[in-house]
Amino acid sequence: MRSSPPDIASLDGRKVALWGWGREGRAAYRAIRARLPELALTLFCSTAEAAEAMALGDANLSAETDASASRLSAFDVVVKSPGISPYKPEAVAAAQAGTRFIGGTTLWFAEHAGRDGVAADTICVTGTKGKSTTTALLAHLLRAGGHVTALAGNIGLPLLEALEPDIAPELWAIELSSYQTGDVAESGVRPQVAIALNLFPEHLDWHGSHERYVADKLRLITQARPRIAVLNANDPRLAQLGASLTGSEVRWFGRADGWHLREDDLYRGDAFVMDTRALPLPGRHNRGNLCAVLTAIEALGLDAVPLAPHAASFRPLPHRLQTIGTRDGITYVNDSISTTPHASLAALECFASRRVAILIGGHDRGLPWEDFAEAMRTRAPRSIVTMGQNGPRIHALLEPLAAQMGFVLGEASDLADAMAQAKSALGGEGVVLLSPGAPSFGLYRDYVARGRHFAELAGFDPERISTIPGLGVA
Repeated sequence: MRSSPPDIASLDGRKVALWGWGREGRAAYRAIRARLPELALTLFCSTAEAAEAMALGDANLSAETDASASRLSAFDVVVKSPGISPYKPEAVAAAQAGTRFIGGTTLWFAEHAGRDGVAADTICVTGTKGKSTTTALLAHLLRAGGHVTALAGNIGLPLLEALEPDIAPELWAIELSSYQTGDVAESGVRPQVAIALNLFPEHLDWHGSHERYVADKLRLITQARPRIAVLNANDPRLAQLGASLTGSEVRWFGRADGWHLREDDLYRGDAFVMDTRALPLPGRHNRGNLCAVLTAIEALGLDAVPLAPHAASFRPLPHRLQTIGTRDGITYVNDSISTTPHASLAALECFASRRVAILIGGHDRGLPWEDFAEAMRTRAPRSIVTMGQNGPRIHALLEPLAAQMGFVLGEASDLADAMAQAKSALGGEGVVLLSPGAPSFGLYRDYVARGRHFAELAGFDPERISTIPGLGVA
């Protein structure tokens, strides 16, 4: 199986298990079952998920709740959901015993291998910050140019759910998390274009260390070997990687000889293209990522200059610096997708001229908050309210600075308490900014549920803020 791309047909006759029954796991099950209806499958999942799976009435599907090393080792292939780390001891032991762990992304790319081993219609996007907006913007501009384009991947539509779309797309705009970049490398299929935006510490609980996170994230470039790598010239690690990369052509963005910003103006080399200030792209980092999108479009052999103005009609994504409304003088901004301190700092920069109360904290993955605290010496908002599992740790870092720098520091028991404290600190005028810099695990199912609760507490309809525009093929 390792000698050729592991497509679904190659699973036939093997002992195969699924690990995880979230949306990705269910997509993998449906895709495999559609091609191999008689293949015996074992599902490793929770007790509640096992009952749900058994209710399908599939005689060739069994479910177990003990994903131990000995059980995992009994299988040739385990199709693993992205949120399950391959560095878990039981996965490591099973891999050493010969079990191969792949993801749904692996299967999808193997199904899309061209004769030369390249999925010629794919543009993959990864990075710590801004990858969802960048991927959606890429799809938006390609569609504006008349190209039927699929928007899928980590952004909210698992690739295997779009394995056989009703309309065949010309191009695929694919967001990949650090959990999925290695799946592309595992497929043995090269993307046509891969974009790497930036690198900051994240997901240390899944990867085990910052160094491994960086290495895993960069597997999209270093091991998947895209035909063309689009890299951020202003990110030190990416600049270093691009200078030594072999096997892929490198195209830079953020550099004076390509697409870049001069203050708020967009340039292609020395040619002025447009003022970006009015674009519906939250934060300067996202307007900078427009340069990545335009560079990738050129890498496809298309003329990007006439497409750039279509960024003005882009619809921002939910839960990403999303202004949900104003009540009683207070504007509520939902940045629930923020899961790193760097993302929270970027959110604050977007509202530097406003009175802001920011809500930070959540699941503790061990990320350092010292840089955030240091930044508060020069750009502190009106108020900071900490919450969640790592709230006390962040609060202890900020407490010595609060009186010194003149910001109001609060400590909340939950999101409702945090919002009440934030509103009180603003005194009837300003911005309540939910940009937690941490995941929602433990209190909410995911960042979407957290953002929806924020909207509800603010007095807005959570249903109206949660739809991701443009998913699928259009």
